[in-house]
Amino acid sequence: MTNQEKVFRPVGGKLDVVALEKAQIARWVEQHAVERYLARNAQASSRYSFLDGPITANNPMGVHHAWGRTFKDLYQRYHTMLGERQRYQNGFDCQGLWIEVEVERELGFNNKRQIEAFGIDRFVDLCKARVDRFAALQTEQSKRLGMWMDWDHSYYTNSDENNYTIWAFLAECHRRGLVYKGHDVMPWCPRCGTGLSNMEIATEGYREIRHLSLTIRLPVTTPGHEDEDLLIWTTTPWTLSSNVAAAVSSDLSYLLVEGRDGRRWWVSHGSKDRVAGDASVLRTAPGRELVGLTYQGPFDELPVQQGVDHTVIAWDEVSDEEGTGIVHIAPGCGQEDFALAREYGLAVLDPIDQFGIFKDGYGWQTGRFAGATADPSEDVALDIAADLERKGLLVARDGYLHSYPVCWRCGTQLVFRLVDEWFIRMDPLREPISKVTRQIQWLPEGIGLEERELDWLRNMGDWMISKKRYYGLALPIWVCVQCEAWEVIGSRDELQERAVEGWEAFEGHTPHRPWIDAVEIACGSCGGRSRRITDVGNPWLDAGIVGFSTLRWNTDPAYWREWFPADFITESFPGQFRNWFYALLAMSTVMADEPMTRTLWCATSTARRCTRARATPSRLRRRPRRSAPTSCAGCSVPPTPR
Repeated sequence: MTNQEKVFRPVGGKLDVVALEKAQIARWVEQHAVERYLARNAQASSRYSFLDGPITANNPMGVHHAWGRTFKDLYQRYHTMLGERQRYQNGFDCQGLWIEVEVERELGFNNKRQIEAFGIDRFVDLCKARVDRFAALQTEQSKRLGMWMDWDHSYYTNSDENNYTIWAFLAECHRRGLVYKGHDVMPWCPRCGTGLSNMEIATEGYREIRHLSLTIRLPVTTPGHEDEDLLIWTTTPWTLSSNVAAAVSSDLSYLLVEGRDGRRWWVSHGSKDRVAGDASVLRTAPGRELVGLTYQGPFDELPVQQGVDHTVIAWDEVSDEEGTGIVHIAPGCGQEDFALAREYGLAVLDPIDQFGIFKDGYGWQTGRFAGATADPSEDVALDIAADLERKGLLVARDGYLHSYPVCWRCGTQLVFRLVDEWFIRMDPLREPISKVTRQIQWLPEGIGLEERELDWLRNMGDWMISKKRYYGLALPIWVCVQCEAWEVIGSRDELQERAVEGWEAFEGHTPHRPWIDAVEIACGSCGGRSRRITDVGNPWLDAGIVGFSTLRWNTDPAYWREWFPADFITESFPGQFRNWFYALLAMSTVMADEPMTRTLWCATSTARRCTRARATPSRLRRRPRRSAPTSCAGCSVPPTPR
């Protein structure tokens, strides 16, 4: 037998790859190969710290997971061959909507009411069980890939250690005055009944959707202008019943035109040919001359509109690239609109509840769903158009294809809703995080990855950390029922020391709902009773803290210091720029004022396609309301439409 025949055995026409996998794994087990590999450099003086980005333990792995895990295994094997000591710790992401939505599907649930009727405790237990089931499956899949890790010591982001370390982070943020309760309009999923952060939407939260767009006229009521109309255009007809103002650009040129039917409309100069065709021009005026005009709203007959004054205001963000150059303002339905309401003292109408249903006071719209329905013929937008046509206010209707935000977990089209949420103030952290970012070696070099992350940091709004859900980090915020003062608890020990009721019911449970909700503490301001808010945390808090929680930051500072920061992190692009990398950077800056890793590799060719694109969170906060949607050529992140 030749040497070649000894090394390369004949391969038959039918290859049973699965059988070969099993045979090879059995051989490794018999030879204790993995154990010997993990212990090979246990006494080495040099060490290599690799931080594994947690895979979501929610479903079987996909090909993209297999690719990433193979890439990670390659680097760890190489440094093992160099004789460096490692931890070989795998991670599982275990909390949040990605788990909840799958459990809801298993149970046949469609909304939060069904979860509460079922029981939050039973639901959370099922979420934990799903995590355990798929973590075990993913472990076996990874072993079949040939990935060698310390599988008996994987970390789980739903662990007590991980959750309580996040408490410590939030307590430090509170000590610095960074945590606050905000009242604002947020992107909202009416099926999941929770708000979504800009991080979640910017990454994978858009689809090309065709919506009904309406052009309507708003009769001017200012004396001397009674025969004039303002022409506005919207792609969200459900917001029209909450209209309180119309915005123009002070510097744009506006035209008063007269059509063949004798009606006179105000439109911007740039939109005239598009929306008014061959109408004759009667007058030209800068936008500033229209500011202060009053007009009849599209739904003045509704109870909620009684006493509301409708006026024209100035807004620099108005353009005439699309629409009419006059933008309808509904402060309860848009982030920019709400900011304008604060600036101008406008009325704020809050039209929908957590399920996207119109509240009382909206006439025939009350009880109707504001978003898109499974049957498009039942959409409220069609009835709104019909009502406006009956009142003689509808000028035109059309289908409009645009990038529209959807829930990244269930796919439901989002609405914008006025809510109370909890935030971390990012302005004081922006420069410190940027300084830390510059200390990291970003690979591959020469394609602008560091600058892309810095661009995201420069434009990122405050971090919304709360969700109106059930299975996730219990935000450690206790609010007094008497004086409404609130505090952030930083550890389990602090909570036990402060507890005045409910500790016995909580003892023995993980810090999750509903068990943690039983604990009440004495208010530090008035001595009254404080109860925990029912919100859970943004799941990127869970993954962002792992540079501390997995390295015994709470219990063994010397061990943490030995292994922190990591020498190497590798994950996919572009999502992690706005998610995991961002969370890691923010949390390591607050906790240690240093980077979480020395080197970061974006392991995908997508990175090369995005070198000329800039992150777009500023458009998510104050997006040009009527300009044509643009997007990054590589990651397809457009501005949020309205």
